[in-house]
Amino acid sequence: MATIYRVHPDTPQARSIEQIKEALQEGAVMLYPTDTVYAIGCDLKSKSAVQRVRRIKQLSNDKPLTFLCPSLSDVATYAWVTDSAYRMMKHLIPGPYTFLLPATKLVPQLVMNPKRKTTGIRVPDHPVCQALLQALDNPIISTSAHLVSEDETTSADNWEINGFYSKEELFDSMHKLVDVMVDDGSEPGFEVSTILDLTGEDPVVVRQGLGWEAMAAMQL
Repeated sequence: MATIYRVHPDTPQARSIEQIKEALQEGAVMLYPTDTVYAIGCDLKSKSAVQRVRRIKQLSNDKPLTFLCPSLSDVATYAWVTDSAYRMMKHLIPGPYTFLLPATKLVPQLVMNPKRKTTGIRVPDHPVCQALLQALDNPIISTSAHLVSEDETTSADNWEINGFYSKEELFDSMHKLVDVMVDDGSEPGFEVSTILDLTGEDPVVVRQGLGWEAMAAMQL
């Protein structure tokens, strides 16, 4: 049975954040809100927890996992960022964007794409995520908690088909699968992040998700 932590959405309580951090350091898997959808996550550096996340989502080891960093400077620690990629990312983060980048040696093999040696990184625009990242001082795995394939364009309709159209139902479905559930009072979103592949000379939009229209309007 998971422990539920109810936190303020804008100013999460320091005591709760500290307790969640300690659980993550001990290998806990959590359900938590982000600026896109509720996510399943853990400490990037906890191999056993990452393996549990894969089992929960039924992901094979060749399916890369996205993780969260608190800032652009942290992204550069875990990925090789070109000058052009840096300029684009600087305009978009924090926000609902996942960047595919060449991974550095600090990214565990269990997380990255094993063939391309790339990784997906986000900098979330969400106070609870940022508080957890600052407290843990490690990146946090972030894979959507709903059952729709993340390769698909997610809509409100197929979100409801898969049963996660309220927080209560999501929490009921997950309480035996995770150790910690973070509740900031928000209902689950249904729009996943926009994915940008920045591994080549020109950026490639892999998936149009939340923030896509705003990004297109910027003409980056």
